[in-house]
Amino acid sequence: ADALLDRLQALGILQHRNNDNWKGNSPQQYALNQSLKEPTIMNAEWILHIDVAEFVNIRCGNGTLADFFERVPDATNVAMTWRLFGHNGVTKLSNDLVIEQFDTCAPKFCPKPHTVWGFKTMFKNIGAYEKISCHRPNKLEDGFESKVNWVNGSGVPMGEDVKTKGWRNSTKSIGYDLLQLNHYALRSAESFLIKRQRGRALHVDRSIGLNYWIRMDWSDFKDITIKRNIPRVKAEYDRLMRDDTLRGWHESGSEWHRAKAEELHGMDEFSELYEQALKVKLNETERVAYALALDMES
Repeated sequence: ADALLDRLQALGILQHRNNDNWKGNSPQQYALNQSLKEPTIMNAEWILHIDVAEFVNIRCGNGTLADFFERVPDATNVAMTWRLFGHNGVTKLSNDLVIEQFDTCAPKFCPKPHTVWGFKTMFKNIGAYEKISCHRPNKLEDGFESKVNWVNGSGVPMGEDVKTKGWRNSTKSIGYDLLQLNHYALRSAESFLIKRQRGRALHVDRSIGLNYWIRMDWSDFKDITIKRNIPRVKAEYDRLMRDDTLRGWHESGSEWHRAKAEELHGMDEFSELYEQALKVKLNETERVAYALALDMES
């Protein structure tokens, strides 16, 4: 992954930084703290912090950020609410596009469990906040209370409270009409095994087991709105793969994942988890009840 990202940096696509020497409780928070010193961040008009498994899905206009911003000209902060996508019956790792493989998800209206309506924030770089955290900017600077305007994914103002706290929607603030954040936490069952072995970025001491699968494997509803981007994504992918060095690193990364999946199938702990996960058959009400029971326990 490092070599692939370094090559993308050499091609002028992105900036890659090593975070191995992180300090504190969270490697992710350490990276966010460091990012504030980066010229790319300091000079950005808009900033958003999302994971590689989270895809911004613009559901208006031609599906671009410009189309969204046109509809919310006064917004400084956008709560991009998760739509959790399940494994969609896909068991094996594949190089096919994520947005092609997975199109089953949580319902639009799902106030419980709390993770389903979590949001990540896209915010205008106006100096209103001192800190970037996982879900949102924090520590509102004095004098900016009246200058910050948070809207939801429907472009509707979210009220005063969200200016200083909160990372998930309520029945009053939910909205997906213009923008949602497609969250492919699991992808294929084999991807989930590799994720389970690797652990988590934000809380390194929390393991991912069957409970995580049940929380995230929402497959009762279908949402194909992001699929109109497939031709554009494929065109960009093909353009990048014309670089021999990048294509080589991509192929070796794919081979590593395939070999890792095979290795994990051969380990009792992981082969049992794989079988258990695929046996789970819950309707949406049962999944909510299970997740709420877990929340009560913790």
